[in-house]
Amino acid sequence: MGYKMKGSCLVAFVAIIVYLYSDTFDPESLVNARVLVTGASAGIGEEIAYHYARAGANLVLTARRENVLITVRNKCLKLGAKTVSMVVADMGSSEDRNGVVEKAIADMGGLDYLVLNHIGYTPFQMWDGDVNHTRWLMEVNFLSYIHLATKALPYLAKSRGSVIVLSSLTGKIATPYTTSYGASKFALDGFFSSLRHELGMKGIPVSITLCILGLIDTQSAMEKVKDKISMPAYPAHDAALAVVSAGASRIEEMYYPWYVRPLCFFREWFPQSRAWVMQRSYQYKPEETVASL
Repeated sequence: MGYKMKGSCLVAFVAIIVYLYSDTFDPESLVNARVLVTGASAGIGEEIAYHYARAGANLVLTARRENVLITVRNKCLKLGAKTVSMVVADMGSSEDRNGVVEKAIADMGGLDYLVLNHIGYTPFQMWDGDVNHTRWLMEVNFLSYIHLATKALPYLAKSRGSVIVLSSLTGKIATPYTTSYGASKFALDGFFSSLRHELGMKGIPVSITLCILGLIDTQSAMEKVKDKISMPAYPAHDAALAVVSAGASRIEEMYYPWYVRPLCFFREWFPQSRAWVMQRSYQYKPEETVASL
């Protein structure tokens, strides 16, 4: 009888989880949507732009590389985007960031989705003591997200819009080789999860979707992890679709690929075993040890 009861509880638990995280995404809901996508020149950001374009959205795309951004803009128009504008900006510069949201509002007349996707380059290596790099990375990966979201919130409140924040499994579970990067992603989780509570308490109808991604097969990611990590990479095209879908469905947290959610769920269980498994999932060469440490 006890086993039956436990089995029933497990089934009920799974049913609740499925209900809470069920995807109600309707691509037609994005027709004429006004979307600002950062880091749109390559990787997941580029694929996100293409998914919105196929749905018939209006887009403002931003990145540092103008020539690559032009190529993405042209493809978005071919795929069916209603309008596509560009803003060339360095997210490490507060002066550059200041004009991004204003450009989006001027070109689209409002904003429905703010997709924060850009990241600063950081090597996939053990901590080398470079505090200045960490300070710069926090500016790009964390503070710029706050800056843009703060500027966009009044417009998103008018449209009952959404902030979509691209994060990582490394922002939920500490992993080797990602000290500075992981710190910036943990910071995003803390800030935007807290902000979500505050918006709810104030009755401001803006949703915040935190996207927790595992290893994705972007060119930059594959170059970094080569010979250092033993796990499969998943398609950027599919990851981008999961991001767009979660944002449109106003889901609080999205996990991609399949293994990310259970890892996050069980992260506090068996910490010693977790550390053992984690450390053996990465390839480590003794010569990588920093002499100063």
